[in-house]
Amino acid sequence: MSPTLRSPAFRWPPELIAIVVAHSSNRVIGRDGGLPWRLPGDMRHFRELTTGHTVLMGRRTYQSLPERFRPLPGRRNLVLSSDPHFDAAGAEVFGDLASALEASAGDCYVIGGAVTYEETMPLAQRLYTTEIEAEIDGDVHFPPVGADWSCVEQSERLSENDLHYRFRTYERTTAAV
Repeated sequence: MSPTLRSPAFRWPPELIAIVVAHSSNRVIGRDGGLPWRLPGDMRHFRELTTGHTVLMGRRTYQSLPERFRPLPGRRNLVLSSDPHFDAAGAEVFGDLASALEASAGDCYVIGGAVTYEETMPLAQRLYTTEIEAEIDGDVHFPPVGADWSCVEQSERLSENDLHYRFRTYERTTAAV
């Protein structure tokens, strides 16, 4: 039986749990199983942040990655799936968040999707966001960032493919769960 996040058997190995997300002003993060925008600068930023670290994602996020990038190169890939038969070649699959975090070492970067973000938001200490200044149609949304987060860094306004965006880093101002 896997430990739960609140059980005494759960140990906290990640040095940092950080969420990495790109979202529109209306909090859209996806549409029809993919990203509803193309921002090469955001993809470079994502690679720079996560390369050399552990990335944690849900099954649908893993499956949305182009096959040539599965698993994400230069990173330890952890995938959450409730399907005990799901196989993610080159990645490690876990049935629950507690088991995945227990297996993690060093910094752990949560990269989606919506359910995984919601589960890890109370545990995260840092958010790396790409905030797109547009309302975009989509079917997957990022949860609201509460008052317990403070923006500690932000980039200048960037523009690509008729979209404007900024990179922002938030840190939790109150203790995580």
